[in-house]
Amino acid sequence: MTDVMTPEQRSRCMAAIKGKDTKPEMIVRKYLFSRGLRYRVNNRKLPGSPDIVLKKYKTVVFIDGCFWHGHENCRYFRLPKSNERFWRHTIAMNISRDYANNVDLRLAGWKVIRIWECEIKTKANREENLNRLYACITGTRTPEQYQTTESDDVSVAAEPYTAYGEGETVNNL
Repeated sequence: MTDVMTPEQRSRCMAAIKGKDTKPEMIVRKYLFSRGLRYRVNNRKLPGSPDIVLKKYKTVVFIDGCFWHGHENCRYFRLPKSNERFWRHTIAMNISRDYANNVDLRLAGWKVIRIWECEIKTKANREENLNRLYACITGTRTPEQYQTTESDDVSVAAEPYTAYGEGETVNNL
């Protein structure tokens, strides 16, 4: 299938996609600020330029778009029909880069939390997932509420972490 837009129109469309200060990021930032947490945004000195950096808690938060970061089994992630090979490669590279950034941050002593856009998109799930995020950051969760394992590489605020390329699921909360 060929593109229905001219190269100039496509370029304008792609240039309009924001990389920071997105709606999901603003929702999370406003919530954390309202709960009394203070943070920095998009710190370029850290690997992956995390969306939110909470130095006091040695924690970084990434708010990932379901499409751009390949959220499997999500209704918001669907590969385009046109140029599928390009998109598959692009999203695979994003996933690979995310994993490398997680490893680098963990080795530097940071706690990494990733939130998917779909987890806070609807108001029905938003409050519960943001409360979990707050609990993960501040360490106020109790063992009865969340199950943890010593070998976790990445903390996820609202759903189990599936290692890239593996079928094994580890519950990080």
